Amino acid sequence: MRAMMEEQLRTLRAEDVVVQSVITLLNLGGRRLGLGGGAPEERDLGQARLAIDAVRALAPLLPPEDAEPIRGALTQLQMAYAREAGAAPGAGPPPAPGGPGSPPAPGPAGRPPAQPGEREEAERRAREEAERAKARSKIWTPPGA
Repeated sequence: MRAMMEEQLRTLRAEDVVVQSVITLLNLGGRRLGLGGGAPEERDLGQARLAIDAVRALAPLLPPEDAEPIRGALTQLQMAYAREAGAAPGAGPPPAPGGPGSPPAPGPAGRPPAQPGEREEAERRAREEAERAKARSKIWTPPGA
């Protein structure tokens, strides 16, 4: 058994350990956020945040060929964290711009107000951008990052 471990250590590279650790942290963070079918009692925002912090700390040490897909996974994990951290029991979604009672969206200069189909599209885009801005504002970043 010891000889086998010695052989593994001889061929193992530190970069491999960093990549495997980051992948483990991403998976653990997702599970602590309730992604991937974890049990409700496994949810823990503090642990998810710690996993995100650890991945962010290790990211500069990743080999270039592994960095991009891991950054994408980290971004998804941060977005999920922002959703979960911002969700409060009994709180509904933020009010949508252009909801009932709001004035019609103005058209470009020199044109009449937007037609109903154009207005709905503009309102949808505005809601999507507001949701993205809200999510970006909730992505936790460690001090000094």
